[in-house]
Amino acid sequence: MIRNLNIIQRGDSLKLINFVDDNSIDLIICDGPYGVTNNGWDSVEAGIQRYNLNLIKLFSSKLKNGGSLYLFGKSDCIDFIDYRPYLTLKRKIVWYQPSRLAQGKTNYTNNYDFICFFVKGSKANVFNLDDIRIPQLVDLTHRKRCENVPSVTNGTWGKTKFNDRGKNPGDVWGDIKQLTYKSKELVSRDALNTIQKPEILIKRLVLASSNEGDLVLDPFAGTGTCPAVCIRHGRNFIAFEKDGDYVDEGNRRVAKEIMLKRKNRLEQDSYLFASNA
Repeated sequence: MIRNLNIIQRGDSLKLINFVDDNSIDLIICDGPYGVTNNGWDSVEAGIQRYNLNLIKLFSSKLKNGGSLYLFGKSDCIDFIDYRPYLTLKRKIVWYQPSRLAQGKTNYTNNYDFICFFVKGSKANVFNLDDIRIPQLVDLTHRKRCENVPSVTNGTWGKTKFNDRGKNPGDVWGDIKQLTYKSKELVSRDALNTIQKPEILIKRLVLASSNEGDLVLDPFAGTGTCPAVCIRHGRNFIAFEKDGDYVDEGNRRVAKEIMLKRKNRLEQDSYLFASNA
């Protein structure tokens, strides 16, 4: 059993994960190798599909029934493998990036990554839609006009109503941009667009598929974005990372979030004490 919660541990995730209790994890966010660059951390000898199938096997035993996995990759990351004995694929989310600098000369430019959403079993234990709603794309007048169409009023989608709090973000996400060299949260230029994901992206996954107090596994922690987001939003985490510099930087981010939470708690307690005095 891994007992060091809420600290990024240095080591090989494929080895360390064996020390994680079976059926103990509520959510896994896996932003590991893509197998598309010459970087050492991105090297996948057996091919990305076999590599990801092995990950899915490992993750399935660690997840609780109804637990969720988000697996990052390119368009072919789970092609030609049978993951069905282990997890249920609920959706392939397209993270759309039309502003990428790379431009293909002999083929169409790749402008998206996949985030494969899996569940252990048939249904997720947690899906907090109200925590991840985005602004409505149609105005209320038009929406209500559509709701009065007979095929909607008397049909399968009759319960679908305009929600003032926003809409389901769907499975194509173009509202979250990649980090740039000017992004304040960027830890290292070496991590730009390959290792470090935007906090707002990881936040959406964490809030959607876990509750406060839940346990999140990040097997490829990189610069510590997922662990930092977990602490900020009241989740516990187990995290692994090979690179010592990234481990140090990630743990600094985690420590900063812990100190900020303590400061906010003290300020709140002081305010309550003063109010009741």
